[in-house]
Amino acid sequence: MTSDILADIEGALALAPIDRSARLVEIGQFLIGGDVNGQSAPATALLVPAIIGAIADALGSGKERLQLGEILGTLGDPRMRVPSDADYWIKVPSDHGDIQIGRYPVTNQEFRAWADAGGYEETAAWSELGLAWLAGCTDPWKVRANADGSEPFVVANQPVVGVTFWEADAYARSMGCRLPREDERVWVIRGQERRPYPWGSPFGEGNANTREEVLGRPCAVGLYLGDCTPEGVCDLAGNAAEWTATQVREEQLIHPGAWDQPSMAAWAKAKALESPDSRWAGLGFRLARD
Repeated sequence: MTSDILADIEGALALAPIDRSARLVEIGQFLIGGDVNGQSAPATALLVPAIIGAIADALGSGKERLQLGEILGTLGDPRMRVPSDADYWIKVPSDHGDIQIGRYPVTNQEFRAWADAGGYEETAAWSELGLAWLAGCTDPWKVRANADGSEPFVVANQPVVGVTFWEADAYARSMGCRLPREDERVWVIRGQERRPYPWGSPFGEGNANTREEVLGRPCAVGLYLGDCTPEGVCDLAGNAAEWTATQVREEQLIHPGAWDQPSMAAWAKAKALESPDSRWAGLGFRLARD
């Protein structure tokens, strides 16, 4: 690394694509952790679009892309939106009318902002059963997110994980939204073409963040370009499993595809039942609205 980090970034952009991502990772980690002689703001302004470009061009190994996504989340990811933004939503035509669904799973940035603004104290947003769960819980997400060892799972532009159905439902209600039904989510993945995965078939390699990718954690949303429908809904097969609004007796249906689950769980029609108070490091959610 030279004393001129702006020149370093320009040099990285001039590298052959095969070498560019590793150099951007090196520069990004230095920018986050080092003294850059007052160049932090202009370096960030130059590096962020360079990282977004590398991601869009699918450069680098899985590990390098994971690191690029984390650097982007730390510096500030301009792709992030909130539910009040029009482009947060994707409209997917279906045989039963249009489905309005979030482009990405709910991110740590979104969920933390809600928690920090008093979302856990906003009782009007919680169902009766959700409030009963909350009253007996000593470590909701806002506590667990600050625990030692949580850092890899709370990067701003990664899906929020480790949330119960009650927390997901309260967040959705507070935004004037809801969780998607299981049949809606299946339709979004399959479309009119009846795709088995967002990209079609076969499952292949490098299409979604599942156990086979051995990243060992969630990654930035939208990092796996294959895991995206033609309409632009991302991270439906892997990265984070998702709660749905569909209830079966006392349990909730989830789509189980996640970073810690095998490719079998990524199939469009894959489903599993979870107690609404379940939470694990691969389970998150996304929003829908009417």
